[in-house]
Amino acid sequence: MSVLLYRLGHFAYARPWYVIAGWLAVVSAVVALLAVNPVKLSNEVRIDGTPAQEVIDDLAKSLPEASGGQGMLVFRAQNGSRVDSEDSHAALIAAVDAVYRHDHVIDARKVLAAELSKGQKSPLMRAQAAVAEAAGKPTGDKVPAPLTQDGRPVPGVVVSADGSTALMQFQFDEQTYELPSGTIDSTVEAAEQQAERAHLDVLPSAAMLEIPEILGVGEIVGVVVAAIVLLVTLGSVVAAGLPLVIALVGVTVGVGGAFTLSTVFEIHSLTAVLALMLGLAVGIDYALFIVNRQRRLILDTGLDAHEATGRAIGTAGSAVFFAGTTVVIALAGLLVVGITLLSTMALAAAATIAVTVLLALTLLPALLGLVKERICSAGTRRTAQQQASAAAQTRATRWGSRLVRHKYPALTAAFLIPLLLALPALDMRMGLPSGASYNPDTAQRQSYEEVSDTFGPGYNGPLMIVARSSDGGRPLTATALAAVVSELKDTQGATSISLAGTNTASTVAVLSLIPGDGPNDDGTKDLVTSVRDKSQKIRETHGVTIGITGFTALAIDVSDRLGDVLPLYVATVLGLSLIVLLLVFRSVVVPVMATLGFLLSIAATFGITTAVFQWGWLQALFGLDASAPVVSLLPIIVTGVLYGLAMDYQVFLVTSMREARMHGADPLDATVSGFARASAVVVAAATIMVSVFAGFIFNAQPMIKQAGFALAAGILIDAFVIRMTFIPATMALAREKAWWIPAWLDRLLPDLDVEGDKLAQRIPLPRPANSRQHATAPKT
Repeated sequence: MSVLLYRLGHFAYARPWYVIAGWLAVVSAVVALLAVNPVKLSNEVRIDGTPAQEVIDDLAKSLPEASGGQGMLVFRAQNGSRVDSEDSHAALIAAVDAVYRHDHVIDARKVLAAELSKGQKSPLMRAQAAVAEAAGKPTGDKVPAPLTQDGRPVPGVVVSADGSTALMQFQFDEQTYELPSGTIDSTVEAAEQQAERAHLDVLPSAAMLEIPEILGVGEIVGVVVAAIVLLVTLGSVVAAGLPLVIALVGVTVGVGGAFTLSTVFEIHSLTAVLALMLGLAVGIDYALFIVNRQRRLILDTGLDAHEATGRAIGTAGSAVFFAGTTVVIALAGLLVVGITLLSTMALAAAATIAVTVLLALTLLPALLGLVKERICSAGTRRTAQQQASAAAQTRATRWGSRLVRHKYPALTAAFLIPLLLALPALDMRMGLPSGASYNPDTAQRQSYEEVSDTFGPGYNGPLMIVARSSDGGRPLTATALAAVVSELKDTQGATSISLAGTNTASTVAVLSLIPGDGPNDDGTKDLVTSVRDKSQKIRETHGVTIGITGFTALAIDVSDRLGDVLPLYVATVLGLSLIVLLLVFRSVVVPVMATLGFLLSIAATFGITTAVFQWGWLQALFGLDASAPVVSLLPIIVTGVLYGLAMDYQVFLVTSMREARMHGADPLDATVSGFARASAVVVAAATIMVSVFAGFIFNAQPMIKQAGFALAAGILIDAFVIRMTFIPATMALAREKAWWIPAWLDRLLPDLDVEGDKLAQRIPLPRPANSRQHATAPKT
């Protein structure tokens, strides 16, 4: 492997424009495809096969007008006035009319007018009357009243008991992510233009959020911090700029390629963000490892830039290749769970990583071929000998020596710290983001709180119950619907129930059930469970089959499904990656230690994420102010991504130790010298990755915010507690046993030559007179 990559690096350096032209052609093709295929992203969390999703899919066939995206607008009066006062009423009616007249909004007034024209012959009117009688009048101090116009109620609009707020609920004719770009924003603007005449605030709910901002100020700041770290680490603007170029080209091709497929496959917005995060972080890191190796070869051995580039690609490039392979394996493992949403995320992110690795091995040496000897300034070359002679006294060597000398306290601390941080994970609750998950300065959070305060928290997440005759296509009678409502109205946690609509044949009816608690509260989850428990009795007694869906029902099903597949996914990834690590390190102990360290870091990551987002601890430090459950998708996504990235640092750090061991150092000296050579660049790489991920914490979308935080926290723990402390201390404890492998297995495994030993044998590396091959470890 090292010889092949050495030749590839030599070729790209010698003929840079061939390689650059090839990549320019790829980038041009992606940009051209994006120009003719507009990007179409989704915010829908869809898990096929779950009960709540099956209800939605069935409703899309039998009652399409009820299966579109739901819109909800809150009209709030200013200065203590009422929304239904003489001054505000006309503006409110005009705002409601503007919404109903807007493209892609279903006008419920026309449906009502058509039914009223039928008089007593209308099945819907008879059913509504029967349901209303069975449900009874709601009680309490927050019972809303319908908004009226000319003495008739305006469908879909209610006014709070104190008159301060009006709530409008309506349907789009398609799911929100399928609507033409700008539809939701223009709908809100249409309402605002009329409402502002009476000084009414218009607050859209979280369900009316268009595709979130994927790259904002926070993300840009993260990249700027990464650039500063590169400049400090490499000491040259030219050298620091190359990893940024690789990362930007990588995300252009990887994320852009995913976007080009968005018209064919449903691409979730988190898919694009995940690929962007990984592409930026990994692209910078991989290029950093190679450029750093090339510069050290120039400064420490006196090689020219051409030869140093070939050797850097042959050695550090081999580590990059296998590190990238572990990330791709970890992401591809998501395919085994059989969930389309996760599969598209995995494929897009894995493809971006693969492109980034290919760029680091081809485009980077080509760019180095353009830079040539300018990669190291004259001043850097003059001080190279002083730096080399002082290498044994660096901080990394001293830290590594302390870890070897005090391995038992180091192991204890590195083991207990993640365990303590993991304790909050025992209380982790999973769910989907609601309006309560947004920061207080957002319209989504203000809308959520206004609805909770004036109508009740349940109005933020009404449940949808779909009823149909058990014997097939027979129409549902008003009596049967009334009987179902009578069974459901007294369910603990329910505050009101009403008929939302029926299909033209009256074979399907939709009931709206308002919970007493918020969408992510335990009381609402219990209500969903109770309704499902009653479904069998209702079917047997009244001949009506019911299904329940809505925000909470979907969240329950998604969490349960992901919880069921998580053990299978973890087992698959650990098994495949252990094989890769076995091939790379030719050791049984090292892969096991690496995996144990990962389990500690992922447990700590879940604990910290739970404490910050669910418990609200230390939120002020991150500019947060919203307690919410952990997003259901997060554990399985973070597990895969963090495992792959953790193995990156494992590969770079331990291959350096193995290289020293292969060159004759004893196990303790190899641990210290390998740590000293690799730790500085690993620290820089981890700092860069944390900076890039942390930039996404400031994204307005709660799902992206949590993903950025969890990955940043996970890398911070894994790099500094596990890889920089736990692993060296464990290596010191194991000594020679760390490199043990059964003889029969050693003979079966192919020699991948990640450290470049075969390359060094073919083309010996000149050794400078004033350098030391290995740092010395204390003998313990």
